Amino acid sequence: MREKEFNLLDEPWIRVLLPDCTVREVSLPDALLHAQEYTDLAGEMPVQDTAVLRLLLAVLHSVFGEQVSEDETDSTDDALDLWENLWTEKRFPEKPFRDYFAKWHERFWLFHPERPFWQVPQAKSGTEYTAAKLNGELLESSNKTRLFTTFSGTGKTEMTYSQAARWLLYINGYDDTSAKPKSKTDEGEKLPSPGAGWLGKLGLIQVQGKNLFETLMLNFILLKDGKELWEAPKPCWELDVPHSAERTEIALPNNQAELLTLQSRRLLLQRDGDKVTGYTLLGGDFFEKVDAFSEQMTVWREIPAKKNSPIHHQPKRHDPARQFWREFPTVFFRQPNLQLPGVVYWIAELQNTSILDRKSIIHFRITGMEYGDKDFFVTDAFSDSISFHMGLLDRMADKWQRNITIEIDCCEKLADQVGFLAKNLALASGGNGEAESKKAKEQFYFQLDQPFREWLYKLDPDWDDEESEESLKDWQNQAKKIARRLGEQMVLEAGATAFVGRTVEVKKKNGKKDEKEKRYYCAPKAYNSFLYWVNAIYGKGETKHASSNGSGTGKKPGPAEN
Repeated sequence: MREKEFNLLDEPWIRVLLPDCTVREVSLPDALLHAQEYTDLAGEMPVQDTAVLRLLLAVLHSVFGEQVSEDETDSTDDALDLWENLWTEKRFPEKPFRDYFAKWHERFWLFHPERPFWQVPQAKSGTEYTAAKLNGELLESSNKTRLFTTFSGTGKTEMTYSQAARWLLYINGYDDTSAKPKSKTDEGEKLPSPGAGWLGKLGLIQVQGKNLFETLMLNFILLKDGKELWEAPKPCWELDVPHSAERTEIALPNNQAELLTLQSRRLLLQRDGDKVTGYTLLGGDFFEKVDAFSEQMTVWREIPAKKNSPIHHQPKRHDPARQFWREFPTVFFRQPNLQLPGVVYWIAELQNTSILDRKSIIHFRITGMEYGDKDFFVTDAFSDSISFHMGLLDRMADKWQRNITIEIDCCEKLADQVGFLAKNLALASGGNGEAESKKAKEQFYFQLDQPFREWLYKLDPDWDDEESEESLKDWQNQAKKIARRLGEQMVLEAGATAFVGRTVEVKKKNGKKDEKEKRYYCAPKAYNSFLYWVNAIYGKGETKHASSNGSGTGKKPGPAEN
């Protein structure tokens, strides 16, 4: 084996999707310089694509970032002008990239005796893992072997250099907390835990364009939260001496290239012949995640604070059990004390300055990992997306922002009523209803999911009041129809036992802690109550929507008897 092998600037390793739906591996320069020819990244998993996308974005910031940074005499207008010029060309200029790659070519060897890409030789002393752990599709840990996988034999024990390069980015960003420290502090104490990899801590969100060029550009954020210039770019490969100390707490990066190439883990690939068979790992760089607003590709949540205390935020992981649209108001609408994702502020700024057309459709994608106890192992990976008129992000679209928020709240109320019905039918049949309630709500959201996405997609913030009201009524009728249809199905499936019903001893309403009362449950009574509350959610005077002349609020109906 050669000491220096597989340069990422020369060898094909990034998987891209072509317009004819075929997949091809291309080199890093090719992925950028021909981005307009590729539909999207096409790695083994969406979470891997996110890791690769962030590397490509780091290159963009490194190539163009110094032209518009706080170290120069530039203004935010210069940054917007640069972005608009690139966007108008619909492809990246070749010379700046060729010059940059020629300068840093030596830093992109996957295998190198001193500077292997995204790795450090000092990681050789770290925890040893097999190729099965490196492969995110397996979701395998050292003490938990997957019994049923799409890989077997050498497919689990080794991988090609191109595969390893992709999964190297993935494991750095999403690694769990299973690795143990190999050293101690100077005082002999245990090193602090860096937690999961940085990407694993986030509720990742990105914009999707019509092709890879547009996707890169829309996520190429030249202004922090759409307002401030970044400092000069400092990607990890430009460091004179790479970070190698185990579990190192660092300051929050003040430039995108450094953040996007954060080395959450110290890694070193192990190979046998022309195959990678495993890797060794140590904890790497980490920083305080509270108010880490340099990160532009995450959803945030407010940290509960005492009265009159400063408000702080931290990244909010996505819940794989919740459809993305259910989080719509907290991700896209400006509200007091709410920090929106930086990429949302950026797209809104591009629209407000008329660089992007507010009438166009914008596509957002989320990706995320689900971890087990204390992030000790990965249990699942997931992604979701939504599309809507860009004008909904406009401050002038307040009425539609309020209306969407109300409709999502009404969907939550409908789901609650479906859950109450399922529980009451179960009690009438001899069960306790908790599991049935949860399952019914999940089924309701499954049936509601695609219709809501289609309604959201069609919304035009430039509609007049008559068009807006017609759209709202159509949606409300559809939502009620879905709930009623599911309710009817549940009653039919409950059968004769539920129709006859039974008397159950339950906790007394407004009673003392252990006070009980007897209550009669049957399908007709449960279904009538269900229909009443479904109608009440959208009944006359119960749900008021915003018009061009003002705002509205949704009156909250009480729960059905349960």
